[in-house]
Amino acid sequence: MKPFAYVRARSVEEATAAYAGQPRARYLGGGTNLVDLMKLGVEQPAALIDISRLPLAAVDELPDGSVRAGATVRNSDLAAHPLIRDRYPVLAQAILAGASGQLRNVATTGGNLLQRTRCPYFQDTSKPCNKREPGTGCGAREGVHRDHAVLGHSEQCIATHPSDMAVALAALDARVELSGPDGQRTLPVTEFHRLPGDSPQRDTEIAPGELITGVVLPPAVAGLPSAYRKARDRASYAFALASVAVVLDVTDGVVRHARIAFGGLAHRPWRARRAEEALVGERAGDDAFLRALDAELAAAEPLRDNAYKVALARNLAGDVLRRLTP
Repeated sequence: MKPFAYVRARSVEEATAAYAGQPRARYLGGGTNLVDLMKLGVEQPAALIDISRLPLAAVDELPDGSVRAGATVRNSDLAAHPLIRDRYPVLAQAILAGASGQLRNVATTGGNLLQRTRCPYFQDTSKPCNKREPGTGCGAREGVHRDHAVLGHSEQCIATHPSDMAVALAALDARVELSGPDGQRTLPVTEFHRLPGDSPQRDTEIAPGELITGVVLPPAVAGLPSAYRKARDRASYAFALASVAVVLDVTDGVVRHARIAFGGLAHRPWRARRAEEALVGERAGDDAFLRALDAELAAAEPLRDNAYKVALARNLAGDVLRRLTP
């Protein structure tokens, strides 16, 4: 057992101040990922700052029509909320695809965004992993990598981001609210997570001590047709081999709005901007859909054992686009 300090924060300001005063501190929300990593010895925090009782557990409609979900809203509550189910069904579908009911009842909005990769080399402290221990190498590159990245990876890391919820948020153009020692700021979800490059140990652009306080969903995509689709090795509660979130507006047979994000293919949710640009203004149909997806997936660099992911992602996205077309 590794000893650690414990602080129960009563406000955002108290939480960020406590983090600043503790070396190697970690925020504790639902703990569904952090506690597992502590048990494995991957995470060894010197202090846990408990934020589970902060007043960040509401889902509210803002004056401009956007919807804000607080960082400590439980995944099950977010998926079931009428504002989410009615206006952003892709988000509700993604959350329900992500874990068992028991986990959704504990896991939080902020924690879901911050969960770390399930790469077995990262989770096994006897194996080399640049994400866990920079400079030790990436064991997965020449090892077992069937589940690993085909887009945006580097020589340093080929891990994938495990979140389903974050993929839907990327397709919805959501923004992440942050509070820290230097004040408050917001980041697009699409810029929140990082590609590995030469620093795979950094999963996100969050600054030391910053705390996620909420996620804001824009009014522009509220009510547009949307859907989430996920392929996995077993039918229940497995991480995505590939997944896709789509927001699509087709009027008079022409694509007016398209937002596509892939999961399971990269170190972060992969926003398919080439495909989106290729689709807008085109007549909706298989030919246009597959041309656009091929333009996006042409950037893929599959490894020895995961080339199947390219065709899998193409077929998943093509099916979702067809189903959303009137």
